[in-house]
Parts: sequence; C-alpha cells; structure tokens
Amino acid sequence: MHAYPPEGRRRLITLFTLAAAFMTQLDATIANVALPHMQASTSASREQITWVLTSYIIMAAIFTPLSGWLASRFGRKRLFISSVVGFTVASMLCGVVANFEQLVLFRMLQGMMGAALLPMSQAILLDINPPERHGSAMATWGLGVILGPICGPILGGWLIEVFNWRWIFFINLPFGILATLGLLAFLPAFEDENAVDLDLTGFALLAVAIGSFQLLLDRGQMLDWFESREIWFEALLAGTAFYLFMVHTLTTERPFVNLAIFTDRNFAVGSVFGFFLGGLMYSVMAMTAPMLADLMGYPSVLVGLAMAPRGVGTMLMMPLVGMLVNRHDPRILIVIGMAISGLSTAMMAGFSLQMDARLVELAGFVQGVGAAFLFVPVTTVVFATIPPHLRNQGTAMNSLIRALGGSVWISALQSLTIRNEATVHARLTEGMRPDNPALMWRWPEIDFSSPAEMLRASGEIGRQAMMVSYTDSFWLLFVFAFALTPMVVLLRYRRR
Repeated sequence: MHAYPPEGRRRLITLFTLAAAFMTQLDATIANVALPHMQASTSASREQITWVLTSYIIMAAIFTPLSGWLASRFGRKRLFISSVVGFTVASMLCGVVANFEQLVLFRMLQGMMGAALLPMSQAILLDINPPERHGSAMATWGLGVILGPICGPILGGWLIEVFNWRWIFFINLPFGILATLGLLAFLPAFEDENAVDLDLTGFALLAVAIGSFQLLLDRGQMLDWFESREIWFEALLAGTAFYLFMVHTLTTERPFVNLAIFTDRNFAVGSVFGFFLGGLMYSVMAMTAPMLADLMGYPSVLVGLAMAPRGVGTMLMMPLVGMLVNRHDPRILIVIGMAISGLSTAMMAGFSLQMDARLVELAGFVQGVGAAFLFVPVTTVVFATIPPHLRNQGTAMNSLIRALGGSVWISALQSLTIRNEATVHARLTEGMRPDNPALMWRWPEIDFSSPAEMLRASGEIGRQAMMVSYTDSFWLLFVFAFALTPMVVLLRYRRR
C-alpha cells in the first residue's frame, strides 16, 4: 500500500487531471459543428472532410491500448504530462494549418497524443484516493468525461459564430497550459511502476485490427457496406489481424495485453455495460444534432443549447451518485440507471415534427440523470476487484471498449436510420393517391397535376420518413437498455 496525498493536494491533482481529460473529450465532438466551415476554408470535398473526425478517432483508438505499457515503462507522471503537452501543441498546429492535408495530419497527432489522457486520468484518480473514496473519485472523473462531448457542440457553435473555426482548437491552449503547470507541481510519481518489455508484434496486430475496424465503421455507410470491395478488405484485414493477435497473446510469455484482466468477472461484465454506455452517450448525441439541424432547421448554437440539459442532469446527479455508490450496493444503482436511460429513449421515441425544444430538453435532462446513475457505479465496479498491478492495462482497455462501443453504435444506428428512412419513404409514397381518404382529409387542397405541389409533397414525405426512422432507432435503444439490465446479477459486490 502506498501513502495517499493529503486532502488539499488530492483536490489540486484532481482539478488539473480533469482539465486534461475534459480537453480530449471536448475535441471528440467540438469539430462536428465546424465541418462545413473547415470544408469551405480548406477546399475539401464532402467525403474528404469527414477525415477530420475519423483521423482523430482512429489514432486515439490505436494508441489507447499502448498507454498501459507506456505508463509502466516511463512512469505515469511522465507519460501524462508529455501527453498533455503534445496534445496542446497539436491543437495549436491544427488551428494554424494552411491546407486540408496539414489539418488531417495534425488531427492524427492530436489523437495519438491524447490517447493516454483518458485512461491514465482514471488510473491517477483511483491511485490517489483510498478504496472507500473510489466511488466519489469516479463520479468526479465522470464529470470531465461526460461533459466534454456535451459541451463540445455548444462551445463549438459559439466560437464559430463569434470568431472562426480555428478557435475550436485554440480553446485547448488554456486547459493544456493550466494542466501542465499544475501536474508538474503536484502530481506524484507512483511507486508500483516498473519497466517491462514491449510486445511489438502484439501491439502491431492489435493496432491493425482496431484501425481497420474503425475505418470499416466510418466508411461503411458511405460505400454501401459490403457492396464495396474496400469494406470487404477492411473487414478481412480486421478479422485476420485480431485472430492472429489472440493466437499470439495466448502463446507468448509476455503479451501486450494481459488477458488476466478479462478473467475478473466484474471487469468483463462491466466492460459489456461500458460498451453500451459508450453507445448511449455518443450515438444519441450523434442522431439528435442532425435531427434538430436538418428536420427542425435549428442553427448550430440552438442545437447546442437544446442539448445542454443533458449535461445539467449529469452535473446535478454525479455528486449524489458518488456518495450513494460508497454506501449502497452499486448493482442497484446500475439497475436504476438502466431504467432511467430506457425512459429517456422512450421519450425520444415520441419526437415529432410538430414538437418544440422542450421535449428535446426534458428527454436530454432525463438521459443525463440516467448516465450519472450508470457511469459512476459501472466504472467503480469494474475496478473493484482488479489487482492494482493490472490497473494501467485495465483503464486502457476499459477506455478502448467504451470508445469502440460509441463507434459501433453510431455507425449501426446511422446505417439503420438511413435504410429505414428509405423503407418508410416508400410506404408513405404508396398512400399519395386521390382515392386515399386520410390524405384528402389531411391535405384537401393538394393538386396532383401540379409539379410544384408534387415536389412539395415529396419533400414533406422525406421529412416524415426521416423522423419515423429516428424514432425507430430510439425504440431500439430502449429495447437494449432493458435487455441488458439482467446482466447486473453477474456482478460481484463486497461491502467494505
């Protein structure tokens, strides 16, 4: 057992650590609202500009598993501070780029340098707090993790309106400088860190598997999935690399990923919940933002404001859940969180083209409350029984699984929504005929001989079909929320 820092120093370490974690999570979503402005400024095509997002995600996914080894090899303090400095410099370079190629290159550097910040910030907060305070520590950490993606669209829309798109990267500078100076002054070096050999083969195979899989997810809908040779190639490459990685890991003496972490029941089951939680956090935001912008005509700033109550719900409930998880069975809190999250998706399934922003705000607030009840107990239970010497790898793999969950859910729901929209559109078009009494009652003045009238009718059918497909996707999340809940009985809980 190591000595824990005094209370005052713990708070300062937590503040500066969360500043770094918040910075990376902010960048995961803040660029979404700026894509049209970047496209115009860099003369990129519609397909090319998405690489501003995918390059960051792919590099972060590839290098996240490496953070555990880097922390053991060079020390968590050196790794964390170096990552903060590297991420801040990369952000500054993104803001001063002269062309599209430079922007993609520096976004890749951003993802690579920021990959270690999220898992290592979690490990730091676990190590500086005694076990009885882990629930509160994870609640505090969760604020930085969840609020970053939520604040991204709001802050990004405001910066673009007041300044320009380059300021979505410059905004990282004060966070990076503050975190670097504070961590240099207060973050201790951890005694249990020791040098180990890098399993380069294992890392390379896992990197190829993750990178190929992420490319498949990002480009699948654009290329019509397995109708494309590129998608087939990426799928085969990802599957082959992952198979070779598993064979190598099971047969080598010192593998890159110690599979012993997955023999811990809490870690394995908690990772399943984390996979769903990543999807619930990111996929709903990924669907809600374009729904409000495209179907409701909201500008970027109003889209961010309509989604802000989700963060308010999380902020209000995180401290309370942090106290409850230390005093009560966290499995009960997980069940409550799944129920509240299911309720929020059921409310979203009631969205319509006639609604106002209040329903969006209320559903978002309820989902923020549910996320707090899920995030804190899940992250606490995952590390409740894992040995301390596996904590570096555990936090890295947990962050990777949660990020992959977000990517898989976003891609799957976007694909289902688009394909379902075509089906609903065809079904609604069948009813556009003069002998349909429901149509004549709803739209008595329609003139089937007028091209302009038919064009207007086609646009309205498209809007209705897209809204129906969005609500169907929200119902799917509702089903998954309640289908996963019984898995909570597999978690172990020992009252301290």
